[in-house]
Amino acid sequence: MIRKALIRALLVVAGTFACSGVLAADKDGKSLLDHFLSDVKTLSARFEQSLVDDNDIVVEESAGTFEISRPGRFRWAYTEPYEQLLIADGLNVWSYDADLLQVTVKPQHEILQSTPALLFGGSADALADFEYVGSFSDRGTVWVRLRPRDEQSGFSRVDLGFTDDQLSRMIFTDNLEQTTLVALFDVVVNSEIAADRFRFSLPAGVDLVGVPLVSENAD
Repeated sequence: MIRKALIRALLVVAGTFACSGVLAADKDGKSLLDHFLSDVKTLSARFEQSLVDDNDIVVEESAGTFEISRPGRFRWAYTEPYEQLLIADGLNVWSYDADLLQVTVKPQHEILQSTPALLFGGSADALADFEYVGSFSDRGTVWVRLRPRDEQSGFSRVDLGFTDDQLSRMIFTDNLEQTTLVALFDVVVNSEIAADRFRFSLPAGVDLVGVPLVSENAD
């Protein structure tokens, strides 16, 4: 899981804008963000994630793999501490909890509106749902802060960290001041990812909650 020193460093980053304002970045944070949204067509990585409460206490840790394929598709696969899968296939978002033997499906355009996930599966126009706050540089990483325009989104801010021009860190702060810290490792950009990685097949014996949308072009 994320090392304690890294958690502390990420929490410091999360508070930097509030304490010091927007600092001058070594590189234009907006340009890095535009590059990520416009030029990164696929991305795969391992991730380690920590959920921190408003007292800076780690309440949950998890790990797994992360894949995106633009436009409109991403896959979060949790392997620790339990198996859980989240897939956006372009029409629907599928959430599979292996322990509960249950899958929940919801229309993608409804569930991702103004959430950080829109930045991964979407394209450059995803920025229309966010206000660009600014950027600063910290220990070789350029940080970009965004704020959802929809106050009902559930999130108050999103911080994206770029190291060597590539996304390497993410910080999501919700409206309850809980903070999700995500560190990416072994990042691979713009290599082919099989399309079936973003298709969900209902396992036998698993309950389905919700009705998936079906493409008009489906056979």
